[in-house]
Formats: sequence, structure tokens, C-alpha cells
Amino acid sequence: MAKEKRVMNRRLGMGWSTFARLGWGLIVGVGVWLGTLAPAVALPAGPLVAYLPPGNAITDGNALLRYSLPIDNADIRSIQATLEGLSESLRSKRWGPMTKDLTKVERILLRSRETMLAAVPDGKRAAAISYLDDMQAQLVPLREAVELHDREAVWLKRAAMLNDVSRIEELMVTAFPFEVPEEYSTLPQLKGRATVEVTTNKGTLQAVIDGYSAPVTGGNFIDLVQRGFYDGMSFSRAEDNYVLQTGDPDGPADGFIDPKTKAYRAIPLEILVEGDEVPVYGMTLEEIGRFLDKPVLPFSAFGTLGMARPNEDPNGGSSQFFFFLFEPEMTPAGLNLLDGRYSVFGYVVENTELLEQLTQADRIESIRVIAGADNLVQPS
Repeated sequence: MAKEKRVMNRRLGMGWSTFARLGWGLIVGVGVWLGTLAPAVALPAGPLVAYLPPGNAITDGNALLRYSLPIDNADIRSIQATLEGLSESLRSKRWGPMTKDLTKVERILLRSRETMLAAVPDGKRAAAISYLDDMQAQLVPLREAVELHDREAVWLKRAAMLNDVSRIEELMVTAFPFEVPEEYSTLPQLKGRATVEVTTNKGTLQAVIDGYSAPVTGGNFIDLVQRGFYDGMSFSRAEDNYVLQTGDPDGPADGFIDPKTKAYRAIPLEILVEGDEVPVYGMTLEEIGRFLDKPVLPFSAFGTLGMARPNEDPNGGSSQFFFFLFEPEMTPAGLNLLDGRYSVFGYVVENTELLEQLTQADRIESIRVIAGADNLVQPS
């Protein structure tokens, strides 16, 4: 597996950063040929055609994590969508619609409280009641902030209410939604979610690893974290408006060598598509004619965690991963270079701005699991 640098088509006459700043929406019908990402990961070879799809991509990692939870409760989803929609009104200072939206949220909290609680298992219902009570209480100061046209206060209080929404939705998950194919039973699996704290020489960030959508990829990552595999590791590449990559160990190997088997641990490409019950394994969506289908975990948020892999081997990933640094405003809704071709297994949710400061000269001092470690299931 050659450790080679990615080479841009020189006919473009510009680097990736310059190209990225132009924005995908402006480059319609232009074919851009990409070489390989080094080491052990590659961008798709072939022409890139930028489209202008309808709608806007969700660019908030926390929102994407909420929507990807395997639950089916229309009331809590309506509250979530309404609160998240406040951001659009807030940007354009449309205070009237915000007041109406808060009235809608209050109505749902009052009329559908028991319906929402019924979707929570008995043992978790007390916690759900406390979160619903907290949301009801926060509506008052949020209304006041809207009336005062205090944008910062609205933004912060909205975020606090959405945190409660996240907690309630997580309580509504009653079981892991599917069985991983037997052929991957020898790999660690994350049957739920885990939160990790990534400490670098320039600061600390937090990320949520989503095993509901990527149990094999997430399980492999959390297993390596608990082994201390990434501690003290440098970033192998850092490109503005593109990726920050790490996970390449010292020595000739491009990934994790299992100390028990002495073999390279290979991880399959794993992509859960919206509407599917089980992820697609081992093939890109393009290869199976589903290139326009939307992954549940897309590359639309700054700080997306993606699994690196060799260009020609969808099942050759191992330990190398990258933080996606592309500006969300430039990413077409559900259509970019990486969706459907690389596994997403989580999002940075705190101190995302740190990613802009890190370079190839920096390193990870440690990664620690701070929540959800018990969701990791080791192979028997």
C-alpha cells in the first residue's frame, strides 16, 4: 500500500484551498480529476460534477446526530424541527415567525406530553419527565429573548432546549435497530453511541461516535481509542478547507496490526442510507447505482469524522481517519465528493473551531471515552 501524496490535476492551475473557496455551486458541469489521499485513503477518481440540488444541507453535527437516532415519535421530532428552524428566522431577524414557532412548541409540550413519555421505557421515564419540565421552563426566557430581539440569548437558549430534545430522543431508543452481518462478527461493534474527548497539543475537542449508523466503523475506532492507539500520534496531513488526517502508525503498516493475530485489521466500508434498515457494506453507493441516495450520516458538517481507506479497496480501512474541514455553506445538500464513498462514524460537537488551528506539525496527546464505553461489544 503505497504512501503517496494526493496530486491535483495541474490543468486547474490552483490548489485545493483556492478551488474550495470558489464554492461547489459555482462550478457546474466542470470535471475535476482527483488523485489519491495519502496514506491508505483516496478521494474518488473520476469527474466531479457539481449540482445545485433543492433544499439546504443540515450542517450542524448535533442536529445530524439527532436526526440519525432510530426513533419514530412525531411529536418530539416536530419540536426538534421547529427549534432548529429558528436559526433561519434568527439570521434574517424575523421575530414574528419565531414567536409563532415557540407557541407551536409550547402547544406540543402541553398536549403531547404523555404521548412522548409513552415512547420512553419505564426505567428511563423519570429522566424524560425532568427534561420535558426543563424545556417547558426554558420557553419563558426564550420568549423574552425573542421579544427583546436579543439574538445571542435566543441562540443560546435554543441550543439549551435542543440539548434536552437530544436527551429525550436518546431515551426513546429501545434497542439496537439491526444485526450486523455475520461476516463482521470478528470485529468490535459499537451498539449505541460513545462520546470521546480528543486532547491535542493546542486544545481539546469532543466528538460523538454513532454506532447506531456505523457500528463496525465506530466499534473499531472506540476499541483503538481504549487501546491508546492514537495517543501521541501526529497528524499525517492537514489541508485547509479539506481534511485533517491521522491514524497512520510508525513503521511500514498503514493501519492497526492486531497483537493477537499479527494481522492487519481491515474495516469494511459501512454506509447507512436514509430509509434502509441495515447499512450497505463493502461497496460505494455509486457502485450499486445509488449515488443520489442520502447517507444518514453525511459529510455536510464541519468536523465530520470519516474513515480513511485505500483508493481501490472499500474494505481496506483500518485505523486512519480524518476530520472533514470543508465549509458547510459550500457543500451541496447531500451531494459532494465523499458522501456514499466513505464511512462517516461521528461528528465533533464541542470546540469545533480547534480544527482550524491544527496543522501537520501538531499531534494528538490522547483520546479518551468519556461516555458510552459500555456500548462497545467485543467479538466473542
